[in-house]
Amino acid sequence: MGNGVREGQADFQRQDVEPIPSTHLPPEETREKKKVLNSLMSGALAGAVAKTAVAPLDRTKIMFQVSSKRFSAKEAYRLIYRTYLNEGLWSLWRGNSATMVRVIPYAAIQFCAHEEYKQLLGSYYGFQGKYSNIVHVFIRISREEGLKTLYRGFTPTIIGVIPYAGLSFFTYETLKKLHADHSGKLQPSPPERLLFGACAGLIGQSASYPLDVVRRRMQTAGVMGHTYSSILLTMQEIIREEGLIRGLYKGLSMNWVKGPIAVGISFTTFDLMQILLRKLQHSSNVER
Repeated sequence: MGNGVREGQADFQRQDVEPIPSTHLPPEETREKKKVLNSLMSGALAGAVAKTAVAPLDRTKIMFQVSSKRFSAKEAYRLIYRTYLNEGLWSLWRGNSATMVRVIPYAAIQFCAHEEYKQLLGSYYGFQGKYSNIVHVFIRISREEGLKTLYRGFTPTIIGVIPYAGLSFFTYETLKKLHADHSGKLQPSPPERLLFGACAGLIGQSASYPLDVVRRRMQTAGVMGHTYSSILLTMQEIIREEGLIRGLYKGLSMNWVKGPIAVGISFTTFDLMQILLRKLQHSSNVER
């Protein structure tokens, strides 16, 4: 009888200390879906913040790219200042809503794809006055120039994305790995992330810049009264009219200011947002 009581107490204590199988941990598929969703959200926010931060510089650069005017830092400053005096501060962000429609899904998919491929392959491996809003832009261009016009400049965009995105992500990830190897810290600080992103943007945008100029010219051909039928012919005409450096690299110096800032902000925002979302999800799992 006494032994039975002691055995019962021992069984109770054993059951009390044995770990209970956890049923609230999310399965692998759910975790993977959450990871993809986090990457999409972080990428969308990163693209939106970065592009909004440099929108006035981007708008100014584009206005020089699509015209035959000679670019200089002084002329760029004058254009920004005149726009501010004549149309107000917020006019410098005109067209940013259209940029957001393009950038948010693009940045979300770009960063998400990068994270997925990195996991699979490893770390090594706006015109003023003419349009009132983006809907008006789509309707008017489709009616006057046809739906095909909306995809003018699509080919140089795709070709330009390859060196830009490839070099940017490769440079950023390489700098982070070199930093970890030399400093012993697993993660760089926010200022270091900004610096690494700036270097990545400088290299990536410089490599793909001529194609960016060609893309802008092809996209605005109808507005500016030109006809460009192909990438090579567009390049030839730009070089013939404005020269190789002054034509295809017009506004590059402004891009060296704008690009590193935008890419630095973009990469830093993405990484910090990812860290924040992971912490929030971990806290919610612990609370359950």
